[in-house]
Amino acid sequence: MSITGTRWGRPDDTVAVAVAVNDVSGAARKFFAVGGLGILVGDGQLVHSGPEYILETYYNVAVFKFAKLSLDYQFVDHPAYNRDRGPVSIFGFRAHGEF
Repeated sequence: MSITGTRWGRPDDTVAVAVAVNDVSGAARKFFAVGGLGILVGDGQLVHSGPEYILETYYNVAVFKFAKLSLDYQFVDHPAYNRDRGPVSIFGFRAHGEF
């Protein structure tokens, strides 16, 4: 869900929140449990697999008509489908310009 900043007098700003629940297939679960590695998943320790829960929020502020800055926060519980991992917090910053 995202909302523009019109309500607080900043129509070019955006605030957003998203929720995601991801899980891995049975075949992939077995592959990772025996030590398989993927691009983002796999450390040879997928003993207690389960869904990954993600909450993300960001604020995109229009600094100028041609430039925006975004602050982002993600909370991930059971990252990489592993109930023995996490939770982790991920912070991000983005600059975007159109010239």
